[in-house]
Amino acid sequence: MYVLDDVMRKYELPPLPYAYDALEPHIDARTMEIHHTKHHQTYTDKLNAALEKCSSEIQEKDILEILANLDQIPADQKGAINFNGGGFDNHRIFWNNMKSKGGGEPGGSIEDAIAKSFGSFSEFKEKFSSVTALIQGSGWGWLVYNPSAKKVEYKSMPNQTSPRTEGLIPLLGCDVWEHAYYLKYQNKRPDYISAWWNVVNWSDIESRFGKVKQ
Repeated sequence: MYVLDDVMRKYELPPLPYAYDALEPHIDARTMEIHHTKHHQTYTDKLNAALEKCSSEIQEKDILEILANLDQIPADQKGAINFNGGGFDNHRIFWNNMKSKGGGEPGGSIEDAIAKSFGSFSEFKEKFSSVTALIQGSGWGWLVYNPSAKKVEYKSMPNQTSPRTEGLIPLLGCDVWEHAYYLKYQNKRPDYISAWWNVVNWSDIESRFGKVKQ
């Protein structure tokens, strides 16, 4: 979400598509409120601040195009836009990837694509969970679409770096920064990931996949 003025796009914090307590008991309301109003807001503000230091040509581009072409960003702002632009876009996806009473198996064309790439949904879920739990420090686990290979893949990314920076299209992301789970799960990241599967919004992932598959 963004607004246009005479100078540049200014990105705004997108509203959650549900109440802060909608994902209880799997993700607690206080974590969701802090995560959204503090962390996502900070990425949004710092993205705008970094873009203000860039040329008007860059400012006019959408963040998705910017992330896919980071080599075009001036060296002194590249790191800030990679981090904060990735954080802004990653979280837009993350909120919509979840819903109350989600979970279960995906169904539809995304389940077929997962089975083709991973063998079965259960095998995909095991790989996603185990590899994401082992990410060192902060980062994300992703189900992505690889346009070059024309298939879905698993990809872990450090910090807030977007899969878009590697030519991949993010479909489903699990945020494993500690601020995403520490109030409820402390250092038990695998427990958080296990609970997170109960709120996954497969209709959102199916919709994203439908827009990019070839």
